[in-house]
Amino acid sequence: MSGFEPLRVPERDGAAEGFGFVPCEGGVCAARGIRATGVSAGFRHNPDRRDLALVVADRTCVCAGTFTKNRFCAAPVQVSRPRAASGHARAVVLNSGNANAATGEQGLEVARASARIVADALGCAAEEVLVASTGVIGVPLGLECFEMGVPACVGQLERSVAAAHHAARAVMTTDTHSKQAAYVGSLPAPGGGTVEVHVGGFAKGSGMIQPDMATMLSVLSTDAPLTPKAARVALGRAVSQSFNKVTVDSDTSTNDCCILFATGEAELEAIDEDSAAFPAICAALRATCEALARQIAADGEGSTRLVTVDVMGAATEADADAVARAVANSPLVKTAVFGHDANWGRVASAAGKCGVAFDQRKVDIDLLGVPVCRSGLAVAMDEDDMLKRFKESEVPIAIDLGMGSCSTRVWTCDLTHDYVTINGDYRT
Repeated sequence: MSGFEPLRVPERDGAAEGFGFVPCEGGVCAARGIRATGVSAGFRHNPDRRDLALVVADRTCVCAGTFTKNRFCAAPVQVSRPRAASGHARAVVLNSGNANAATGEQGLEVARASARIVADALGCAAEEVLVASTGVIGVPLGLECFEMGVPACVGQLERSVAAAHHAARAVMTTDTHSKQAAYVGSLPAPGGGTVEVHVGGFAKGSGMIQPDMATMLSVLSTDAPLTPKAARVALGRAVSQSFNKVTVDSDTSTNDCCILFATGEAELEAIDEDSAAFPAICAALRATCEALARQIAADGEGSTRLVTVDVMGAATEADADAVARAVANSPLVKTAVFGHDANWGRVASAAGKCGVAFDQRKVDIDLLGVPVCRSGLAVAMDEDDMLKRFKESEVPIAIDLGMGSCSTRVWTCDLTHDYVTINGDYRT
């Protein structure tokens, strides 16, 4: 092995623990005042597969959302975006099996009507219900499954680990498993002592993933009493450093959305951007989103390895992001990981093609925690040792450009034969 020390990668995970928040169970139902469920409503041919999820706040609460920037956005996105922007909502209904995208005015009316069905069942205004869909694009979506499935959902709503799990499973498409995360911590109470606060949620996503706002579909919740502006800011920060740092195949979906409910059930004073508690909530929300983002990347269609790309020493944050995405999206890098080939030259080539200015004589690269390039030149490595390291579930790639102090982290996965099979057969 070489005599070089591995690169020191900036620590990004664990920020929530620094504020006293730790992982817990419950997913989206971890927060007080949130109930959920998921049922089989007929959107899919398999009657044993859940395909309709409902997440409901006990009362109208603060809401924030981020949505895809894809100009071919789906009807649910067009309906939900202004409703989330109002700052308050009561529920979100989500279906899998049909994206309700490229469906014109009929699709918009179905999205609005499905919200009305939920609103009637809950006794709230239709404008307080958000909608989300995922599945095949360009296929008309009917209301029959909502008319049957929504009453079943409402009858099964509860705050439990099982209910959160059912909701998370109902939004899966090519996902191989549901994706959930939650954190709990204590914040100082106004009259002394502490109050327990929760942040949790679920996400779905496995393919068509390079978000430009959030993730494919995600619902988050907290019982912290965030103001509408604080919720928007906290969600935006969390999304930009988590879901927006994931890529499986460089494609941004037509349906991406991430919804945050803040019920205010924790007995604290209202939390705005200037509140002492705001950084802690931001950290917990970011930790939740990062946990979900890593699960999405690790479950990329056909993947066998999670790949974490760290870029340091960039002149600007934009430069760091451009290099990281170029490496993470490189088919040659991704197939090398699948083949357990420590071909770091593919990493160097991907970094050099993206238009970011740097001096190759200053570039250092680590693969699997092993120095493989220093000052732009190859470092001798033990091929047998590298093959052993490839057996780990996560493959870290670190690059120091030697141009400044900016850095970023992006998550991706390897590219396998199964990715082609899954997407070649997607509609059949």
